[in-house]
Amino acid sequence: MSLSTGFSYSLPEEFLLLCMLHNVGATASERSLTIEEICKWTLMETSALRLHLKKLTELGYVQLIKAEGVDKYHVTPSGITKVLTLYS
Repeated sequence: MSLSTGFSYSLPEEFLLLCMLHNVGATASERSLTIEEICKWTLMETSALRLHLKKLTELGYVQLIKAEGVDKYHVTPSGITKVLTLYS
């Protein structure tokens, strides 16, 4: 994943994605983002983004919801805790 941050990170790409979702406020179902919206924030290829979101969902850090027939994603409470470990 090539997040447009201007910094070089040695963190796993999924974790960078999780941090980005948290930082833009996608932390509740009403703040969930579509794949297209996340692509705009991350400048990632859709296929790579889908793989990372699948893994984060399987880990329980991200939740997929259907809103008006559209898949949307947001960080779960477990995901928020995981992000906050970066700062502790």
